[in-house]
Amino acid sequence: MADEKYVAAIEISSSKVLAVVGKYNGLTGELDVIAAEQEKGLESVKYGLIRNVEEVWMRIARLIQRLESKPAVAPRKITGVFVGLSGVSLRSIAVPVSIPLGDDVEITDEIIERLFNMTRTSAIESSLEVVDSVPRIYRVGQQDTLSPKGMIGNIISAEFDLIVCRKEMKRNIMRIFEDKLKTQLKMRGMVVTALATGQMVLTDEEKRLGCMLVDMGAETTTVTIYKNGHLVYFATLPMGGRNITRDLTSLTLLEEKAEEIKIASGNAIPRDSVNTLNYNGVKDSDVSNLIVARAEEIVVNILKQIRYAELKEEDLPAGIICIGGASKLNGIMDLLADKSCLPVRRGALPKYVKVHDMRINTSELIEVVSVLYAGATSDEDACLETVVKPVPPVTGTGDEPGEGPTGGTDSTGGEPVVRGHEPSWFEKMFKRGKDAVSGIFSDTEDDSESLE
Repeated sequence: MADEKYVAAIEISSSKVLAVVGKYNGLTGELDVIAAEQEKGLESVKYGLIRNVEEVWMRIARLIQRLESKPAVAPRKITGVFVGLSGVSLRSIAVPVSIPLGDDVEITDEIIERLFNMTRTSAIESSLEVVDSVPRIYRVGQQDTLSPKGMIGNIISAEFDLIVCRKEMKRNIMRIFEDKLKTQLKMRGMVVTALATGQMVLTDEEKRLGCMLVDMGAETTTVTIYKNGHLVYFATLPMGGRNITRDLTSLTLLEEKAEEIKIASGNAIPRDSVNTLNYNGVKDSDVSNLIVARAEEIVVNILKQIRYAELKEEDLPAGIICIGGASKLNGIMDLLADKSCLPVRRGALPKYVKVHDMRINTSELIEVVSVLYAGATSDEDACLETVVKPVPPVTGTGDEPGEGPTGGTDSTGGEPVVRGHEPSWFEKMFKRGKDAVSGIFSDTEDDSESLE
């Protein structure tokens, strides 16, 4: 791996598309996020599943164009990206596999690879597709281990977590890159966002002791549970901050106003005293009742996942780590702590990641930067290239070579003629899409305090 590597990543969620560019130092393991852009207000993605491929790819093209224009990125061109995979159908399925080896043999990479391949042929629902295989624990003979390579035994077995999702989730992402962006922007890899986030946000100690990572988004909440240093459970719940906002619209409020009220005065914990204030005729007590009821439902469903993982709260002494826009709702982390009797903290980017583009709140970048780091530490090629435009041949209109306005110099043999800017592929495609789909884009707003 090169000492310095430029990478790019995209995260597509129900409330926005985020794109970032980073510079990774292979010697120190540090990642500098040098540019970030976002497009908000998507209606074409529901519960993490892309419903309108045309609109999403146009937004991606616009993001790439804006990133390439930033001084920290130019004159490099983005030729590839890593894409985060998240959505309501993503979950884990526990699968045991084993290989009898006969005589005692040394465990090699080839034998371990055979175990991985066996998991991918496991029987699952026809509507699902395996996107990753994560080993929990290996057993060589009668000995458990996290690193079986080099051990001696006559049988090797393991329990894997198959990460699966609906086939159309992956297929719609592939359509964007294979049918729309084609050869202009390659997908370097598809990264399960929840797993990448767990690697970045959680400490090794937390994963060994036992902890739960909760990513509370606009329409989904992702729960991953770790114990003894490895993943033991993964599920995506179809509920998030937008459920609360839509509940408030029942008070004859537009969704935009409901979101504004939720941010300004919402609290997941009931108030001791009733506020007599009202918002345009809407009682504060009615707002509070709706927010508290939905927040408690979300928290109860989050904590149920501990039982589904066949664990108890006391098995997770490192507690609950929260990320995501909906976790910013006042009181919701306190509610989690009260209901679970576990410590609760807010997740953050680690010290080896530095964000230089501060126009977007760093708490909103955790997921996409996790995907970025996973890509940076992979064996895939860099995502950016410095494009050097070739000098065009000298053509003239006069009798002497090099003369004329289209040649390399002016007719007097002086300074080179400066040609006009030639639009990039993304600029051309964005203009074409803008003409065809007029009005689908709106100016991005700085709403870093959004709870979605």
